[in-house]
Amino acid sequence: MVNPILDIKRECRALVEQALAAAMESGQLERSALPDFQVEIPADVSHGDLSANAALVSARTFRKAPRMIADILAGAIRLEGSSFDRVEVAGPGFLNFFLGREWFSQDVLHVLKEQDQYGRTAFGGGKRMLVEFVSANPTGPMHIGNARGGAIGDTLASVLDWAGYDVNREFYINDAGNQINKFGLSLSLRYLQVCAGEEGSPDDSYMPEDSYHGQDIIDHARAFYALHGDAYREVSEEERRRALVAYALPLNIEGLERDLLRYRIRYDRWFKESSLHESGEAARVVEMLTQKGYTYEEEGALWFRATDFGADKDFVLRRSNGFFTYVVPDIAYHYNKLVTRGYDKAIDVLGADHHGYVPRLKAALQALGVDPDRLDVVLMQMVRLVRGHEVVKLSKRSGKAITLVTLLDDIPIDAARFFFNLREANSQFDFDLDLAVEQTSSNPVYYVQYAHARICSIMVKLAAEGIQPRAVTPADLAALTAPAEIELIRRIAQFPEEIAEAARSYDPARITRYTTDLATLFHKFYNACKVIGEDESLMQARIALCEATRITLENALTVLGITAPVSM
Repeated sequence: MVNPILDIKRECRALVEQALAAAMESGQLERSALPDFQVEIPADVSHGDLSANAALVSARTFRKAPRMIADILAGAIRLEGSSFDRVEVAGPGFLNFFLGREWFSQDVLHVLKEQDQYGRTAFGGGKRMLVEFVSANPTGPMHIGNARGGAIGDTLASVLDWAGYDVNREFYINDAGNQINKFGLSLSLRYLQVCAGEEGSPDDSYMPEDSYHGQDIIDHARAFYALHGDAYREVSEEERRRALVAYALPLNIEGLERDLLRYRIRYDRWFKESSLHESGEAARVVEMLTQKGYTYEEEGALWFRATDFGADKDFVLRRSNGFFTYVVPDIAYHYNKLVTRGYDKAIDVLGADHHGYVPRLKAALQALGVDPDRLDVVLMQMVRLVRGHEVVKLSKRSGKAITLVTLLDDIPIDAARFFFNLREANSQFDFDLDLAVEQTSSNPVYYVQYAHARICSIMVKLAAEGIQPRAVTPADLAALTAPAEIELIRRIAQFPEEIAEAARSYDPARITRYTTDLATLFHKFYNACKVIGEDESLMQARIALCEATRITLENALTVLGITAPVSM
């Protein structure tokens, strides 16, 4: 695995540190420890490929002006045998390093050698990460928030995998508690309605306000009746609900799995909330908190002293009626992730409405002796669907409320996954349904995929003209000196570091932006540099650059779970 940008940053840092040691040895600078300094890529690379601020942060240490320190260091830097061909002092004292031409040739060769592994890094060091996302209630279809959470969570897991983590994806099935009680109530009422010969409709006024009114509940009731007739009409309400839930819930879970597979999301495990109650894990965490002295009773309820651990308020673990609150299985679940199964990190992708819930959960983990920093939560803002600048709530085809399934009936899966990762999770944005189906350069996913297809068409044209790509040498690649070529190679080189940065910040939108940038630079290169018809060596160098771009684009799209078409 190569990471060209990380490698040259380390090389640059080493050159500065060696120059510092030489300057101290010669007496130009006093002997002292150099404060930590940054090596970064300048916003304007005409000022240098890398820039170090060592002189600026050490002015107080050496009691000299930054510009004077920078001049001393620049004079002491030895570039022989390095990736750089010159260093300049700029502004108040920045050290700007310029890469030699050989580095750009080597980068193209790295990509051609690594092929579908290019971009993978060792950043994560093999640490075990569990990413939980979507985890929609299995009582109905998935909504648009789940659609965004699915794209973000699945792509984040992919980014972490490419960054060198050992990653698992998990869906937490809320198959216990109040929502299942409501599910059973709703099914029972609809079943009795079918038994009575009534048609039923989602807006029946006699259905309780807190019940589920969707067509899916009616469909389940009718299907159950088709199997059992009115056999459950006269049994106890508890028995009827239990039978209906036992019938309908597995079907809903199968539907969730089927719909998510269509969305290209495959989980390593589907974890049932009910298993925490059946195994006693939910009760056990309450007992542990009580034994540690972190609970108290008030008006018959058992409270957790969350404020002792930085939460905004204490909260109830067990109600006065003896039943646990929803947070107890959540605490047990995360304890199971981090202690029982021993993941190094648990990452949850949740809606922004969980903002207040997170510190309470972390407080409980801390009280149980678990480092709360081992739980990271990506909070996701809402997304609005728009068409023709108007907010859309109904599917154009079905006329029903837009769910994940109806969304995928209206737009391509590639567009859905790309658009939901256009912005950071914590940002709100409008999803333009019209733009998502456009086959123009205005549609960002089409624009990126077209760049990949354009490269494939170049290769087809080469074959048609009897031109065979061959293995290129650094001498061939040294001919790639046009600004458009250098810009493209430089951006290709940044892909592994983009993966690492996306993993560090839990921001898969970085990869979406990267693909757009790379596509833009390829189109710019394509328009500026003729591939076929140049002298043989330059032609082969440009063919190699096209192939390196194609590999990088395909790998980035693979991370995003998006196809890389060979023609469009």
